[in-house]
Amino acid sequence: MNPTEKALWFVESHLPDAISLDDVAASSGVSRFHVTRAFSAATGRSVMGYMRARRLSEAARKLAGGASDILAVALDAGYGSHEAFTRAFRDQFGTTPELVRAGGSTQNLDLVEPILMDSSLLTALEPPLFETSRAFLIAGLGERYSCETSAGIPMLWQRFGPYIGNIPGEVPGVAYGVCTNADDAGDLPKDFCRVRVPAQKYAVFAHREHISTIRRTVNTIWNRWLPASGHEIADAPDFERYGPEFDPRSGNGGLEIWVPIKG
Repeated sequence: MNPTEKALWFVESHLPDAISLDDVAASSGVSRFHVTRAFSAATGRSVMGYMRARRLSEAARKLAGGASDILAVALDAGYGSHEAFTRAFRDQFGTTPELVRAGGSTQNLDLVEPILMDSSLLTALEPPLFETSRAFLIAGLGERYSCETSAGIPMLWQRFGPYIGNIPGEVPGVAYGVCTNADDAGDLPKDFCRVRVPAQKYAVFAHREHISTIRRTVNTIWNRWLPASGHEIADAPDFERYGPEFDPRSGNGGLEIWVPIKG
């Protein structure tokens, strides 16, 4: 079983329990950082977001089935009060526990069902190159995305397009997509933030297909190659590198995926 399959099994088998991301990582035999990236690459969801949605979905079924005590359902779902449960339930489904119980149906609710892993989604992968990067600075537009809102990333690239060729100190023909936290500073456009990438060893993978299929490649890296490689993930930014051959208008041309490893 790969880290995501182990994480899914652990979450589903401990759904009523008070478990943390550390517990999920330990059950998967990898770090918090690794299980977070592997899970999101494979499922498109965060680990804890998936667990929360699954708990609320099972709670909704109990309510629709006529559960007499909403507080008991809330406690079973991991919430310490009726108010906290109602708030989370409304955020997830756009309605209240009382209305679902009164209606006796989950028909209009977007329930989250257990994810069944399909290994056929994993693609054949070219062996990586290993590079030790120098420390460098990346500047650009930054947004906070969860796994569930990551569909907004292409729009961020569209917003960035007009800046290309007009940024002080820009390296022509190269762009990056970075997953990390950022800090704001420097003589940059007011909408920009910057990320300092330290000197770090990376496994560099080629993604030669259309940009829309990148998730399959990332999924393969984190859930098949990395567990079998003997390498350990480093707590450093991972990023995509887009060279001059990449055409942002068509999504063709390929790119590189840089994964930080220890050593």
